[in-house]
Amino acid sequence: MDSRDRTTGSDPTADLRAFLDAAPSPFHAAAEVARRLTATGSTEVPADSTPSGPAATRGHTVVDGAVIAWVSNADGPPSGFDIAGAHTDSPGLRVRPRPDLTSDGWHLLGVEVYGGILNNSWLDRDLGIAGRIVDREGRSTLVDIREPIARVPQLAVHLDRGVNDGLVLDRERHLRPVWASDDDAAGFAAWLAERTGVKPEWWELCLVDVQPASVIGADGSLLASGRLDNLLSCWALTDALTEATPAPGRIAVMVLNDHEEVGSASATGAAGPLLERALTRLIAAHATGDTNVPTALADALAGSMCVSADNAHALHPNYPDRHERSHAPLVNRGPAVKVNVNQRYATTAISARRFTTACEAAGVPWQVFSSRNDVPCGSTIGPITATRLGIDTVDVGVPQLSMHSARELCGVDDPVYLRAAMAAYWSGSGT
Repeated sequence: MDSRDRTTGSDPTADLRAFLDAAPSPFHAAAEVARRLTATGSTEVPADSTPSGPAATRGHTVVDGAVIAWVSNADGPPSGFDIAGAHTDSPGLRVRPRPDLTSDGWHLLGVEVYGGILNNSWLDRDLGIAGRIVDREGRSTLVDIREPIARVPQLAVHLDRGVNDGLVLDRERHLRPVWASDDDAAGFAAWLAERTGVKPEWWELCLVDVQPASVIGADGSLLASGRLDNLLSCWALTDALTEATPAPGRIAVMVLNDHEEVGSASATGAAGPLLERALTRLIAAHATGDTNVPTALADALAGSMCVSADNAHALHPNYPDRHERSHAPLVNRGPAVKVNVNQRYATTAISARRFTTACEAAGVPWQVFSSRNDVPCGSTIGPITATRLGIDTVDVGVPQLSMHSARELCGVDDPVYLRAAMAAYWSGSGT
């Protein structure tokens, strides 16, 4: 398939860019996914409820920064689930509960590093604030102040003559943003209350680069944005699910977890019970009079599979020595199947075959990523989901550069390729 018409200049990333800009925090990402699902006929179901009526066929549940959605083509207990997962969180800087700091006439924000950021990528960027605040009554309000509020200033080269021989940043001392210089400046909580109209009791707030997602390059072949890891996959899965028609007897399931970047050990992370509870409720929703729900769930899981979609490391032109050259994916050449025999990725030969068969059915090229033995790879929700549920899982992802930077880079074709491959997967290709 041709994902982009370079002659007419049509831009298949327009909707993806809108999604990226609408999702500056995991809570916004979940809300935007829910909005898109609702607009295409999905019914929202509370997390403590079993779906019924139309919601049993096409529905979704939102829990904080996580989303689970499904499309069913089963009249009774399903023969299996076709699951795909991604995560809504990205590495960055989070505002501390008591952030007000002063130093030598400057007003600073106390921040805590979330996940494995590239420290230097957060320097000298105009930063806004996004996330959620909770008032004294427990009401939650989304906050998106996409204005230049704060900045982490780098020390001038004149005061650090050796900086170009190796920049060393202390996360506690050197990543504190400045946000005011007036001695009469309001404290952060008072400023936030003035800007939002809500007196915050608690908050979960991210600092966000205010620069929007952009198509770049002389040929318009590249996409630059914050949070490509892993909102790109969230977009591809959400868009594919809205048009999914599962094979008879199957249920297509999408899970977008939070907290992957910090280990997934949370109520909404992949190591938590969120997905398993949702699958149990889907079995109950499709139960007949003699259905034993635990047994039907075990039977369905035995016939299930999961695609874990999380971006891959593209071959870096300035650091080609960091890659195993036979397994170094390129941008705009299709999604990569990610393989690691030490189970940092959950891919098996069986699960890889099914995903690549779906790619071929959709006319999508695919690649393989495997890291050097002396350059260990990261991990994903794939091994965690496979361990919790005992289902065959494949790890895949769009190749990108600058992973975990405040602003990342990928090709414009690959997100569309991933979306098409997921649509084919959910339509039963490769089973």
